[in-house]
Amino acid sequence: MAKVVVQHVCSECGATTGRWLGRCPGCGAFGTLVEELTGQPTPAKGRRATGVARTPERLADVRVEEAARIPSGVPELDRVLGGGIVPASLVLVGGEPGVGKSTLLLSALGNLARAGRRALLVTGEESVAQVKLRAARLGGADAVEILAETELETVCATLERERPDVCVIDSVQTLYSSELGSAPGSVGQVRESAARLLRVAKEQGVATILVGHVTKDGSVAGPRVLEHLVDCVLQFEGDRYHAHRILRAVKNRFGSTNEIGVFEMTGTGLVGVPDASELFGRTEAGEAGAAVACALEGTRPILLEIQALVSTTDLAMPRRVATGVDPKRLAMIVAVLSRHAGIALGAADVFVNVAGGVRIDEPGADLAVAVAIASAARGIPVREGTATFGEVGLTGRLRPAAQAERRLEECAKLGIAVVIAPAGTSAHGGPRITRAETLRQAIAAALDAAARPDGAE
Repeated sequence: MAKVVVQHVCSECGATTGRWLGRCPGCGAFGTLVEELTGQPTPAKGRRATGVARTPERLADVRVEEAARIPSGVPELDRVLGGGIVPASLVLVGGEPGVGKSTLLLSALGNLARAGRRALLVTGEESVAQVKLRAARLGGADAVEILAETELETVCATLERERPDVCVIDSVQTLYSSELGSAPGSVGQVRESAARLLRVAKEQGVATILVGHVTKDGSVAGPRVLEHLVDCVLQFEGDRYHAHRILRAVKNRFGSTNEIGVFEMTGTGLVGVPDASELFGRTEAGEAGAAVACALEGTRPILLEIQALVSTTDLAMPRRVATGVDPKRLAMIVAVLSRHAGIALGAADVFVNVAGGVRIDEPGADLAVAVAIASAARGIPVREGTATFGEVGLTGRLRPAAQAERRLEECAKLGIAVVIAPAGTSAHGGPRITRAETLRQAIAAALDAAARPDGAE
């Protein structure tokens, strides 16, 4: 017999406690404990839970069969996944409302269905008629099978019986289990739904993609254990009011987490942008405060426009505002510019933005950020046709960036004439390289066409 138990569950880490606390004892977050009613079976007196013992095996005796990935028909999505959808995997896709998650996945299901794969869409937020209207707008999704259901037991039973190649569940927050007393979307329901779907996906070999809601700070809603359960976590970045979207892998057990996919929202759905450098790396000639960075996102080099604004502050503490750049990294670059490059920024507000809404995490873009700030502070535009890459050290010296050959090849494709890079950067062919030992030399080479650093070519 089961009795109802009242417990409080943390929405961040999933820790449980018998009473409400202002601060979670597991992760230390404030205000994250939510009351839940759960059914707990009452054990019989004197009876001990038993299981069946199994014989373990050595790793050397395990036979690994490489499962062929399933191409989704969307090259940008396959790039982020690491080459395609892995059979029996569980993928979580999150993003802001209206960013295009359902549109992208419906297009992928349509491509899979046309390729002869069984593709199933389980919708809990929209009716079958509403999905039909979107499919008619996208085109080519008529062969996709659809199921409008929110009960977890029914969804799992359907997957076990039908065993499609790929299944998309939109969304995991709408599923509920009748065994739990909490409402759909609660911590317990989301955790139970993900755990059961994971078991079905692994046992039946069904590649399952979960669509997840996000919180107001942009992270995936639900307990943190949800991200630990799944194999891949994909995050859609971008504004619903702008045309371009960025798909980024936050976690990927089968590939790199540095890959990004670039999409453009059109009247017929999301369309991949294979040449992102052409889109994000163009600057206007004669504009001070703009520099081109050649960054590396996974295996893809991409040219990005870095914009900077330096203005006299009226505050006691000058502001350092970064969009698309780590604020701590920006503060470090500003300090190095002031100390080693002779650019006084102690009484100025510094604003840095990466055009197009792209976020840069790699240190190879440090030099472009520094050059953009120096250009804005001095009011001198960067000479036309120039790109930069390199890591800025605290001593003012430049450190080489990884995979310089691939960066230079991308610069050559877009007609970049001169690349300013740290000393020691080697290349064969492509644009002319101006090598600089220090940040001061690199800024002089970028802002003054007549200046040449020592050892420049």
